[in-house]
Amino acid sequence: MSYGSKTIARVALRMAISETRADEAQEKKKNTELGIQSAAVDFGGEYLASINKIVEHAIVAARREGIIGDAHSEVGAVAGATREALSQIQNKAIGLNVGGKLGIARYKDHLSIAVFLGVGLLHLDEVGVALAHRTIN
Repeated sequence: MSYGSKTIARVALRMAISETRADEAQEKKKNTELGIQSAAVDFGGEYLASINKIVEHAIVAARREGIIGDAHSEVGAVAGATREALSQIQNKAIGLNVGGKLGIARYKDHLSIAVFLGVGLLHLDEVGVALAHRTIN
């Protein structure tokens, strides 16, 4: 079976919205059986100060799970897609604390990064979801 960018984006979103480590592991196992590589990373902190850390965590997780190798193009694709997704929710999050999860999915040349986060301001919480796609040859 072959999967396109929309399917891989859905997988990344499902990884990002998984509630528990057990849910995450179950999704990952299901994805592996379909031939799709996936991972998820939790993050939190002040938004602007955390951007570089979130990108680094995405790269480390993608390498650790075998989603990417050490090739510059693969590392750059993860970094670029992560920054793109984070930029989509920047207006909601700038200057505030965030906490959430980043989902990563890859099938052949399709790579998707999804971000699901809560933006906290006292007891008023906002939610943000973002998605980015890259191709890797």
